[in-house]
Amino acid sequence: MPELRVAVIASHAGSNLRALHRASLLADARFRIVLVISNNSDSGALRYARDNAIPARHLSGRTHDDPDQAIRAALVEHAADLVVTAGYLKKVGPRTRAEFSGRIVNVHPALLPRHGGPGMYGEHVHRAVLDAGDPVSGASVHLVSDEYDTGQVIGQIEVPVQPGDTAQTLGARVLHAEHTLLPDVVRRIATGHPEWRAPASADR
Repeated sequence: MPELRVAVIASHAGSNLRALHRASLLADARFRIVLVISNNSDSGALRYARDNAIPARHLSGRTHDDPDQAIRAALVEHAADLVVTAGYLKKVGPRTRAEFSGRIVNVHPALLPRHGGPGMYGEHVHRAVLDAGDPVSGASVHLVSDEYDTGQVIGQIEVPVQPGDTAQTLGARVLHAEHTLLPDVVRRIATGHPEWRAPASADR
């Protein structure tokens, strides 16, 4: 089975990119990162990609009148099999969604279908979890569809909410869980098991 060619789209620090790249270097990974795209020219994701000799592109409304078409073209050029959006704060455009239908996954910092949708990113999600009094939060990996956070969930990991948690403390533990979940899901997709789900708890 050939290696799965993975492209990552991110907006900021790129911590999930780092976790995914580390996992790709393991002998049994069966995937490698072939392209990193960011809409932010100063993003940590682009710096990390360049420091690690991964092809990197800044593609946004500043660089192209039609960034969706530019992203689609870059993904096709690098023959991406799977596209991972990890902390990408833009909606994936219709041309890219059509070209890679069923092959774009996103990592979301909550247990979908709760606490998803427009505006539900970063600390907004964790505040919503705390405001709702949820005893458990976590992370989800799902297929990207036409609407935010509504695609089929293909992997989840639970993170208990602890007494006295703030959005920041809960968010830090959920992010740590994402760094486990996302590489595991991509590895299982690469080995032919995209239906994998992991309801296990991350007691951190």
